[in-house]
Amino acid sequence: MADAPGYPTALGASSRETITLLGHDLARDVMGEVGFGELAFWLAAQRRPTSGETRVFEAVLAALADHGFTPTAIVTRLTYLSAPDSVQGALAAGLLGGGSRFLGVTEDTGRFLHSVLASVVGGLPSDDAGWDALALRTLQVERKAKRFVPGLGHHVHKDGDPRTPRLMQIATEEGLFGPHLSLFAAIGRVHPEVLGRTLPLNGAGVCGAALADLGLPLELLRGFALLARTAGLIGQLAEELRRPVGNEIFLSVDLNNRSVAPDPYTPEDRHG
Repeated sequence: MADAPGYPTALGASSRETITLLGHDLARDVMGEVGFGELAFWLAAQRRPTSGETRVFEAVLAALADHGFTPTAIVTRLTYLSAPDSVQGALAAGLLGGGSRFLGVTEDTGRFLHSVLASVVGGLPSDDAGWDALALRTLQVERKAKRFVPGLGHHVHKDGDPRTPRLMQIATEEGLFGPHLSLFAAIGRVHPEVLGRTLPLNGAGVCGAALADLGLPLELLRGFALLARTAGLIGQLAEELRRPVGNEIFLSVDLNNRSVAPDPYTPEDRHG
């Protein structure tokens, strides 16, 4: 008889009597003993975070949980309006909207900063002047290539995203202001020299830099943003139950649409 297949995991496993999680007894050692933010970090990194790492990580989750009537919040409310029997569908609809303009910037910024740091030869800078020089070279390269620098700019917080200095402060207090945050801060200082205008370092970008400095997998940075936003979307649904606006949003479009002549698509449209 062939041996049964084995599927090793360091995560959750159940027997008739117990449930283990990360090598610990779930009921005895985890429930009531480990906070959810700490556990989320632990699950992803498979190492228990320090208290400082937990504070920075949970600050990131708080920063990304909710940001008003964003497209992700609106689509969640409208999906619930259409299918009130499917809370999971409403939440999923909002999460699926996490992309290059909302939420996905967290991952994009972390990856961008990491790629720049990985390309540095001869060691990373040791002071602000060195970081500024690296940021300046990086921005010049991106500007010449006509590439967008993730983490720069915000559609509302034109004069500065309040989340950015606060998260940098927390990381500094915990001794976790690492190379990703250092480069990101330098980009904030020098980009007007290259771009000719001043843009804020946005909250999603600073979250990506902070998560990268925590050593979390770059491939999962968007996942952490989605984890945070799940809590926010649950809040959106809770408010929709008490003070619904979904139907009003729907009717404002439905009752104010106007018929226009067809605008045939042509091959030239492919080139903008």
